[in-house]
Amino acid sequence: MPASPIRKLVPFAEAAKKKGTKVYHLNIGQPDIETPPAIIDAVKHADIRVLEYSHSAGNESYRRKLVQYYKKVGIDVTYDQIMITTGGSEAILFGFFTCLNPGDEVIVPEPFYANYNGFACAAGVTVKPITSTIETGFALPPIEEFEKVITAKTKAIIICSPNNPTGYLYSKEEMYKLKDICLKHNLYLFSDEAYREFCYDGEYVSAMHIEGMEEHVVLMDTISKRYSACGARIGALVTKNKAVYDAAMKFAQARLSPPGLAQIMGEAAIDLPDSYFEAPKAEYLSRRNLLVKRLNAMHGVICPNPGGAFYAIAKLPIDDSDRFCQWLLESFSHQGETIMLAPATGFYGTPGLGKQEVRLAYVLNTAALDRAMNCLEEALKIYPGRIEN
Repeated sequence: MPASPIRKLVPFAEAAKKKGTKVYHLNIGQPDIETPPAIIDAVKHADIRVLEYSHSAGNESYRRKLVQYYKKVGIDVTYDQIMITTGGSEAILFGFFTCLNPGDEVIVPEPFYANYNGFACAAGVTVKPITSTIETGFALPPIEEFEKVITAKTKAIIICSPNNPTGYLYSKEEMYKLKDICLKHNLYLFSDEAYREFCYDGEYVSAMHIEGMEEHVVLMDTISKRYSACGARIGALVTKNKAVYDAAMKFAQARLSPPGLAQIMGEAAIDLPDSYFEAPKAEYLSRRNLLVKRLNAMHGVICPNPGGAFYAIAKLPIDDSDRFCQWLLESFSHQGETIMLAPATGFYGTPGLGKQEVRLAYVLNTAALDRAMNCLEEALKIYPGRIEN
């Protein structure tokens, strides 16, 4: 099981805090946006005498309300095509367990959400990365790159749009190119859509918007980032492929049911006004603009402008991102403060890539983000492993 690039440096951050250093956490997608009080209140005011198991697919009332939510974003599904999961993580796991056998292969454009590696390991599945580059802003690699790695063992492609860790937003044209590949080679398309509400520079295109892909698409979703409710651990697997759904149900039954109290939160979230997302989206946009401006103003730093989500990958003038991120916590402070980043090596499947790159999650308010960037700028000036490209 691979170590998480997002969490593996936590002991060093804890040690820094014990020394009195303030640590700005840009390593993890934990927003500081307030969880909507209405969804917390729904749990507080629930009339519960016995906290029972729910249906293995989740409460029917919640799934029926999710039908309304999906309709608003142009996705036409029925409640019995929705399975509530323990976070988006379990939705991804169920997708792997259901659609691939041990030894099968899944294609993932890299850099990719690091936990795909862990989930693939748990499922006995091999990740076949194809590389997107910082020079293209992490656009979808050419179709020829997919064709090069497709074998008899290839069963699926997994994408995340808007993307974690790059913030890249896949275009309609790119999504239709993926359709062509999937239909040609009879592959599943796993679509991780955790950040659909946060698109800044383009149109959100769901894999479920693509006609003719009904039997191929498995959508993975979560309320974690949408409503700043990461600890609720409520996600969803959505598919129109009945055989996939029925097989996933066996895994759902094996783990009994998704969290009960959190389903009440998820159901209440559907009742939030459509305008709810305006404020967090505007806040993330201002944070993105600040982060990208500050990074690109630093000597030797390159950072493409993310089209969505709340992540960016930056290329730094450093020898080794793992070493640099640990050094920031162990050996550096600026005015009693430092910054925690995620080394990008863990977001690549190809060994050796990401050594000069880090992922930054712009989940802190602009004042904190600005101070974090001050730390990074000063750190780059004195880091012993600095190199000039």
